[in-house]
Amino acid sequence: MSQQHLETPTDLLRFQLRTAMTMEEDSLAALGELAEAAPSKDIQKLFRHHSDETREQIENLRKVFGLLGFPESTAGSPATKGISRQAQSLIARSDRSLLDQVALSCALGNEHYEISVYQSLITATHAEGAADAAKLLSENLDQETHTSEELLTRLRELAGA
Repeated sequence: MSQQHLETPTDLLRFQLRTAMTMEEDSLAALGELAEAAPSKDIQKLFRHHSDETREQIENLRKVFGLLGFPESTAGSPATKGISRQAQSLIARSDRSLLDQVALSCALGNEHYEISVYQSLITATHAEGAADAAKLLSENLDQETHTSEELLTRLRELAGA
C-alpha cells in the first residue's frame, strides 16, 4: 500500500502509524548494536530490557492497526535510519572508555524522537475518536518516557554531572 499523497487526517495517521512500526523495528536492531558496543554489563542489561519493551511496543502497534481497521504495514523512517548511522559513526570513532556514554547518548536521541512520534499519534487517534488505540499508544509513550529518564540518569552518572 503506497501513500504518496496524503489528503486527509486519516491518511496522515495511517502513514505515521506505518512509519512508527518501522521506527520500532529499527530501534530494536539499534538496541542490539548499542548493547554490543557498550562495555558495561549494566548498560548492556539496560538495552536488553528496553529491547523487551520495544517488542511489546511493536505488539501494541499491531493492535492499533487492527483497532483502526488499517492493514498492518510499514513505511520508511529516514529519521531512525539517520539516528542509527550517527550512532554507528560515533561508536566507530570513540575510545573504548567513552563507549558507554556514546551508547547512552545515542539511545537518548532516539528515545526523544520516539516520544514525539507517539505524542503525534496519540493526538491523531484522539481526534479520530479511537480511545482504545490512544490508550495503547499512551502505554508506549509511557515506556519511552521512562526509558528516556533512565538513560539520562545513567548518562549523567557517567559524565559526573
